[in-house]
Amino acid sequence: MTLMKTLYGAAASLALFAGVATAEPALIYDLGGKFDKSFNEAAFNGATKWASETGGTFKDLEITVEAQREQALRQLAGAGFNPIVTTGFGMSDPIAAVAPDFPDVKFVTIDGYVDPAAHPNVLSVGFAEHEGSYLVGMMAGMKSTTGTVGFIGGMDIPLIRKFGCGYAQGVMAAKADAKVILNMTGTDPSAWNNPTKGAEIAQAQKSQGADVIFAAAGGTGMGVLQSAKDQGILSIGVDSNQNYLFPGSVLTSMLKRVDVAVFDAMTAGADLETGVQALDLASDGVGYAMDENNASLVTPEMVAAVDAAAAKIKSGELVVHNYMSDNTCPSAQF
Repeated sequence: MTLMKTLYGAAASLALFAGVATAEPALIYDLGGKFDKSFNEAAFNGATKWASETGGTFKDLEITVEAQREQALRQLAGAGFNPIVTTGFGMSDPIAAVAPDFPDVKFVTIDGYVDPAAHPNVLSVGFAEHEGSYLVGMMAGMKSTTGTVGFIGGMDIPLIRKFGCGYAQGVMAAKADAKVILNMTGTDPSAWNNPTKGAEIAQAQKSQGADVIFAAAGGTGMGVLQSAKDQGILSIGVDSNQNYLFPGSVLTSMLKRVDVAVFDAMTAGADLETGVQALDLASDGVGYAMDENNASLVTPEMVAAVDAAAAKIKSGELVVHNYMSDNTCPSAQF
């Protein structure tokens, strides 16, 4: 039986990590918690799959404040865990500070970026969130009966604007005269775990006519999805397949294969190839979810249109605007 050793709180002493005889992988979740049913939980699912398929064990760790990031990295690296996989852009600077002190340990930042020339023992994994968001945006545009749809992001950072901008472009591709309402939840990390605020923004967007709302907000998104159900409108989940949370109310989910990135990193172990890795639509790094929970909401015509667009994106015929490239959003304004 696989033993998964879980530490809650990064402030524990190094003594808690003593006795690691062989290198095991470790996973540090971003703020918002392991079971956020979204980004962090996707990472947990990837690690759990690895443990189940290999019989291996891993250490996972939740942090609660920014100051714990570097401390957690140093504790795990000093105890011999390898590789150390992290989620969230907020780990970029702490990894850059810690990695040089542990040259034999491989570090992974999912959604972050660390200069590979200066830090040869770090893998930065990024995703083409704008491409996946374009596809669910098309679906929202085709499904909307009011001609108005919404987007609710978590912390206002370029990465989340990348989601929103790609989504808006997809909406406009499906319905050129549509209106897209774009809101963010906040400007600090608490924006990832505020379902009450998410619900309030969803209610405000509904009052403006939105009948489909895409949430890219971590745990805050739970409030958006719940509010959409309560108000009789549709939502779109993110990162993990969230269709099951509110069957018949979640139109689809924009899949971001964080689980695959974690699984692959743990499988590679100490032999992990470092540098920069980009997971896009062509490599199945992003996509959209279909299952029994949303089958009644999505017509075959919608699937055909979205899949045709996906094929064009994969071939390069269709280029989705990337907010990260020039910090503009041609299809809508935040």
